[in-house]
Amino acid sequence: MITALAETPEQYLRQQLNGANRAFALSYSYEQYYLPNQPVIELLALISVEFDSAGNDIWSGSVGALSEFSAHIKTDQSPFTKEMLQTYAAELNWPWLDLDKALPLKPISIKKPWGQEVWFTGIEERGLSLVGSLNTATPLPWVLSMAPQRLCAGLDQQINLLKILDPLPEEVFGDLYFELHEEKQEVYVVTHVDNSAWPSGEGGIRFGFSQEVRQEYPTDDAFKQAFSCAVKAYENIRRRIDAELDTKRQAAGIALDAPVMAEQTKAWLAELSVELQDQEYTLRQAMDHFKATKSLQLGDVVKVPCFTPHSLMHGVRTIEFQTPVYERQILCFAQKVLTQDHWDTDKAIHCMNLDKPEDEALKPLHSADGVTVDEVVDFDDFCVWRIAIREGQSWQLPEFQYALVIGLNGQPQFSQTPLNQEEGILLPALMSGDVVSNVADNTALFLLALPK
Repeated sequence: MITALAETPEQYLRQQLNGANRAFALSYSYEQYYLPNQPVIELLALISVEFDSAGNDIWSGSVGALSEFSAHIKTDQSPFTKEMLQTYAAELNWPWLDLDKALPLKPISIKKPWGQEVWFTGIEERGLSLVGSLNTATPLPWVLSMAPQRLCAGLDQQINLLKILDPLPEEVFGDLYFELHEEKQEVYVVTHVDNSAWPSGEGGIRFGFSQEVRQEYPTDDAFKQAFSCAVKAYENIRRRIDAELDTKRQAAGIALDAPVMAEQTKAWLAELSVELQDQEYTLRQAMDHFKATKSLQLGDVVKVPCFTPHSLMHGVRTIEFQTPVYERQILCFAQKVLTQDHWDTDKAIHCMNLDKPEDEALKPLHSADGVTVDEVVDFDDFCVWRIAIREGQSWQLPEFQYALVIGLNGQPQFSQTPLNQEEGILLPALMSGDVVSNVADNTALFLLALPK
């Protein structure tokens, strides 16, 4: 029989464990905090608890919508066995997970005007990242809801965001918003620079403001005023163009807030008057004249300070870690902004930092026995380390509430779970102190993010 709970499965199981192997089918109400009005959904957790020779409890299981289970599987059998629950999960295409080991993160693609974001831990209305394999997966927040203390020390609604920014390799169409953040802290690690966009191997990011142009003005207020005027002039021509493109969107049956393929946008732009296109180019160049560009190569790290406007440029693919705060101010963009109907230039002008961001070298934390650990960034609420393990060597994980890991090179092993390049995993708290090994014949390199 399915047991209906008024609590989390984890709270219930803590009262039921008695040293004997058992299997449970537990239904419970889950408030979807990431959706408007936080609607409640009934979930079903299928959990097996086994005990090893030392008396340690080992959890595995799956989770999904109760309605899906009830509609496809009829059972009144009790007690359940682990094998029964695994069979049910397989029939429903739910992943069976080792809840004390590395949880494989299955990313989702979020389309953008400039390319795509690949979310490993995104939890919001726009999309839910998944846990599982190529063929079976379930939403990350549902998995965490089964055992929030065991998996992430109760931080299930505060998981840091791990994602990849994957812009198109074409100038303008692959350039991101020029934006700043007041609270959100983020760091980029460059994993690819497109040769067709940057033949020299050096890409770039718009990063703050040109100090040379700043010196051309008698005061910073005068500089800000000039930049604001340049942005507003460009915004006017941008809105004229976007209005004409919206007419073409509607004629093609495309929603006004849906991303459009760059090739289609270019075809539509070619139908506009040459005068309008020339005005857009001239005003965009005048606006970009105020911005500074920082060069980026494979492996470079960029810590983005709060209040510093920035815009990753086309063809530069990066891994990004950030606090789970959806907060930004868009100063300008060379395409239509799809997520809001306005720019935040006036607000951002008053708080943006004009000083050149300082370059910060990685801080060495450890180097011995074929293992190197460098601190990529140390923010108020999380830190990121880069770990390199030579072939045949191993490294002991630190203590943590949970950890996010993404592979950069080689194939490090986390409790027999191999991690490949640009694959992500969430390590539950119980893996603190476990050993990461490298059995391959090249150096294993990965990023580790730890909440504070």
